Formats: sequence, structure tokens, C-alpha cells
Amino acid sequence: MPDRDASPSALADHGEATESLLLAGIVAATARLTGAEYLAALPRAISATLGVRHVLIARHEADDDGRVVARAAWSDAGTARSLSWAVAGTPCADAIAGSVAHHAAGVCDAFPRAEFLRALGADGYLALPLLRPDGSVRGHLALVHDAPLPAPAARVRLLEFLAARAVGELERIDVERRLRESEETFRGLFEEAPIAYVYEETSTRFVSANRAFMDLLGLKPEEVPDTYGLSLVAPVPDTQERVHESLAAEQAGREHGAIEIELRRKDDGRPVFVQRWSRPEPDGRHTRTMIVDITARVLAERERTRLQQQNRYLREEIEAGHHASEIVGASPALRAVLEQVRQVATTDATVLLLGETGTGKELLARAVHAASPRKAGPLIKVNCAALPSGLVESELFGHERGAFTGATEKRVGRFSLADGGTIFLDEIGDLAADVQAKLLRVLQERTFEAVGSAKTQHVDVRVIAATNRNLRQAVADGSFRADLFYRLNVFPIAVRSLAERRDDVPLLVHYFVARYAAKTGRQVTSVEPRTMQRLTDYSWPGNIRELENVVERAVILARGPVLEVDPEMLPGSASAATGARAPSAPEAGDGAPDLAGAPATTSLADRQRSHILEVLRATDWVIDGEQGAARRLGLQPSTLRGRMKKLGIHRAR
Repeated sequence: MPDRDASPSALADHGEATESLLLAGIVAATARLTGAEYLAALPRAISATLGVRHVLIARHEADDDGRVVARAAWSDAGTARSLSWAVAGTPCADAIAGSVAHHAAGVCDAFPRAEFLRALGADGYLALPLLRPDGSVRGHLALVHDAPLPAPAARVRLLEFLAARAVGELERIDVERRLRESEETFRGLFEEAPIAYVYEETSTRFVSANRAFMDLLGLKPEEVPDTYGLSLVAPVPDTQERVHESLAAEQAGREHGAIEIELRRKDDGRPVFVQRWSRPEPDGRHTRTMIVDITARVLAERERTRLQQQNRYLREEIEAGHHASEIVGASPALRAVLEQVRQVATTDATVLLLGETGTGKELLARAVHAASPRKAGPLIKVNCAALPSGLVESELFGHERGAFTGATEKRVGRFSLADGGTIFLDEIGDLAADVQAKLLRVLQERTFEAVGSAKTQHVDVRVIAATNRNLRQAVADGSFRADLFYRLNVFPIAVRSLAERRDDVPLLVHYFVARYAAKTGRQVTSVEPRTMQRLTDYSWPGNIRELENVVERAVILARGPVLEVDPEMLPGSASAATGARAPSAPEAGDGAPDLAGAPATTSLADRQRSHILEVLRATDWVIDGEQGAARRLGLQPSTLRGRMKKLGIHRAR
């Protein structure tokens, strides 16, 4: 390689071989460099190899006053300061026009206005245009020397080769700059986008995610690369099935339509409902995924469904004709019960109503709810004895779609409907043992799982239970859980039978007469005295429900404004016993003595036994159905069977 003190004129005489060596030296000095580093090193390498004092690479983005700027420059005294000069009156105008500009000597004399050349002490000048592939000029490469500067053809070819490389590096710099700007722009859009995006492997391991995605799923930036999407999928059968179908499609390179799934936040495990779109990458190993938060919509739909079911239930209750505030009576026994209701209503304590069927336990439950802080919430009633044994759990706690045969849609359970209010569990003593265990958990923790779901639901409900059974005896018999009984027996209220509240019978009779006279359009305004006495003296084994049925039937049969009740309408009463027909003797094996003509001192249990026997014989011992004994007595079939067992009544075989 020529030494630093060799003159350009001396080097010019060495021919093609020398030029090749010079080119090889410059290429070797800059071969490993690209971009801005190459442009900074090239002028220095040319200056050192060719012995030229000053070398610069200029770009032609002319500013408003027609100036050009040196992109890189080198002087043998060191790196030159950034140079900028006006094009007019300078030899670089030819290079800007696309031609080689060469002045072997006297360049300052030829261009007296070129002050920057004069400042460099220029004598010889050589400039080559930097041409893009399309022929347009990107800039120029200029050599300036303080002595004559020959330009043999071989050297011009050498410099043209270097100029072409310089153009490529200038283009590279521009492309990289635009890529950085584009990347910064799109990264800003990616990071600040309101929609959550994630770049993930087909194994669901996250590669990168934007801020919305991390905020939605409770992820920290450092947690993203170590998190698998499958670990955030909720353990819900429908969601799991949809996710695995989508992943199978992605791993096969197919796009999959949007799916709605339930996820769990990584930080606190809260549920998040999203709509997910994904597009497989061409490499077959990655997908780009977008998710939209639809939690508010899903929860609103669930709340709407819950309210619709609650409204349907309440409409059914209204149509059933319940009268929550119509507790009629003034007897000491009833006043004592109402005082207990007043005391417990303002608390959240569990209430257990104990009493015979037909004594008004449901009305008392409604009274407790109406006087409680929960009165603005719903009062949901569940008759545990009336529910099919296989569906009790579903009715109480709800079920997921597909949880069992026939579960074609999701159902909200009664406990969910009662959230924020009160649930009334009537005939609690008839619950199956497995449901008793779940009910105990609700009472203890206020949590449960719907049938077919692994999701634990929390509810805020007050429990009022009622039964006509002796729960202590049921606990002793093993048919009722002791721990559940103690949970229910927080505040027991014993509801007296109508036989123990005879003072309330006249009030109830007048109340029912007014109701059914208005309902049927009959003009019944009073009750015949002997009828009232007869009704007061009757034992009412069916309690208030039986009294209501008798009065309704009498109003329908009334022929004038005065209500009369035929003794035959009160089977087993003393009046009926003195009638033309005495009760027939019990069949063999009835398990009860013949009470026909029994004295007035007969016990209440014997009277009930006699009355039930008479109705059973009249219905040919049919208990269920429209014409069954249970319907005539105003009892649930299970309640009648329990009463028969208690009284020792059975049919001879």
C-alpha cells in the first residue's frame, strides 16, 4: 500500500495493477463496517490510501438557500467539522447534475466564490456523483488536495466502485431510520392500544404483550415470557372445549373464528370474560392474538337472566295469591308468636318455624322478611317436599348446560335468586341426606357450586326454614343431620295449631267469608250463630288451610246473605257424629280404634286419626292426585304419609 506521503501524481503512473491494490486496501479497511460507521471510515481510508488531504461525502437534500451538507468528511489533520456550503459557484454543481467533476489544479482560481475550497487550500478537485440504481443522484464523493490531483481512468473506476457502495450505505441508513420510526410508531400504537394484543407460541407461551393485555389479565412485564395462556383459562367445561378446538386449528395453520371464553387474572384469580381472535404466523410456531374484554356484557346478561327468572318466580308467587301482611288473629298464642317475629326480624339470624301443616308458617316467614333490613330484596320460597328427589340440588343451587341429561340450558338456582334477600325452605325435614350436606355448607360459608360446575359462588342470603316434623326425633332416627339441625335451630318459633287458638276462629271465618264472597260474587254478609259455634268447637286437624277450604265451599253453596255450614262438612266433629250417619267401623288392620260415638273428651290425636281414616276410606285409600286424600285434607302427600305413620294408620292387606 502506498505510504502517506506519496503524491496523487506519483500514484497515477502505476496503472491498473496499482489501482487494484489501492482498492483492495480501502475495501479491507472498511469491509466489516456498514451504515454510518462505513460512511465515517470511508473518507479516512481514501485519504490514507490515495494521499489526498481532504475527502468528503455529501448528501443533496438542499435546504431553502440551496446548500448541501457533508454527510461524512475527513481531513488528514483529523475528522473535519460538519461542512455546509452553497452550491452556486462551486465545482460540485457538475456532480450534483450527475457528471464527474475534475479539476486537476487551480480549482480556487476557476471558482473564486467557493469559499470552503479556499479555506481548505484546495488546488486539485475530483467529485463523483453518488447514483441510485434508478440513475437519480443521492449525493457526491469529493476529493480535495492542496496540490495537483490527476484522475486517470483506472482511479475514477475505483472511486465509482466506492461511490456505489456509499450510496448503498446511505440507502441502508435511510431504510433503518424509517424502520425505527415505523417501529416506534407501531410500538406506541401497540402499547397504547385499548384492545389487548399478545404474540404467543402455539404452545400458548406468551412472547410479548401490550399494556392493555397485561392490565386485563393482571400480568407484570417480567411475567409475560414465563406465562402460558392455558394456565389462565377458567376450569369451565365449555371454555376448555372451545379453547382446545381453537388451539388445534392454530397448530394446523388454520385461522379460527372468534370465541368467547372465561379467563382468570394471574394476580388475584378474578374471572375475566373475553372474545378471542387469533391468526397463525407463516412459521407455524407463533400466533398473533387479540382479545376484547366483554366481562361487563357477560355479567349484565347473567344479571338480566337472574332478574328474569326472579321476576318469573315472583309473578308465580303473586298468581298463587299469597297475602304476606294478612295475618289474622288476636289470641294470646298468636300474639306471642308475632312478638317473636318482631324480635328476630331486625337481625340476620336463621329462623326455624315449627308447627303442623296449615298453621300459616309461610305467612310468618313473609312477615319476618317484610320487617327485616332485607325487605327490598327478594323472598324466594322452596317447597323441599314438592321437588323431585333428583332435581332438589339443581333447584337450590342451579346447574350448567349439559350437567345432566335434559339440562339443555344453564339454570340459576334458588339461592342465587335470593342473593341479597331471604330464602324460605319449607318442609326442610324432607331434604335428602346429600342435599342436607350442601345446605349445611351454604349456612356455614355462604358458598356453593352449581351442578356440573367447579366455580364456587358466594351468596348473601338469610335462611328461614319450616317443618311439620319433629326434627329432634329425626336427628335421633338418623334421617336428619344433627349439625344441620343445630345450624337451623338458631331462633325456633313454635307456631300453634288452630285448635290451640280457638279465639282466632271467628276472626278467620269473617276474613275468609269476605274474601271468597268478593271472589265468587256472592252476597254473604254474616255467619249464622250456630255455624260459628260449630266452627269454633271443631278441632281443625288441617288447621287454617282446612278452615279456609270449608269456608270457601260454604260460600259457594250459600243461598242467602247468612253463611251456614252443614255438620256433614266437618267430618269427625261432635255435630257430625250426632247426625243420621255414624262413621263406619275401622277396617281390620287400620291401626286405630273405632271412635264412633266417642265422648267429647277424646284426645286431639284420636280426633285427627279418626278424621284421616274417614277421608282415606272415602277415597279408597288413594293419597295422591286431584281426588286423593291429601288434596281433600289440604296436605302435601308426604305430609299425610308422615302423619299416618305417626298416628299408626295403615291399610290392611
